Amino acid sequence: QVQLVESGGGLVQPGGSLRLSCAASGTILSINDMAWYRQAPGKQRELVAGITSGGSTNYADSVKGRFTISRDNAKRTVILQMNSLKPEDPPVYYCKADIRTLANDKGGLVSYVKNEDYWGQGTQVTVSS
Repeated sequence: QVQLVESGGGLVQPGGSLRLSCAASGTILSINDMAWYRQAPGKQRELVAGITSGGSTNYADSVKGRFTISRDNAKRTVILQMNSLKPEDPPVYYCKADIRTLANDKGGLVSYVKNEDYWGQGTQVTVSS
């Protein structure tokens, strides 16, 4: 099974920076779009930034000029560089990847290709004085 593992979260002072990484592993043929989401307690998960397989990026207005998303296809990793962090930034960050992988059918006798979204478990980013 494909797995996404996030790292880099932690405690940072207002105005500080953190770098989040998310690495994919498993039976992966290719990785399509990748993205970072975040969520505050009791709130809906929101898109922070996305990056396509071709390298096109998009950002939520709330993070433009502060965050940068990038990817390393060889390492199957998506990065989120976060600068000028604010206490009001939602604290839990999740990576998501649309991954082309192999799946089995008919009792494992037949393999086929599928595209499926995978999520990381989330990493905490606490901005506090």
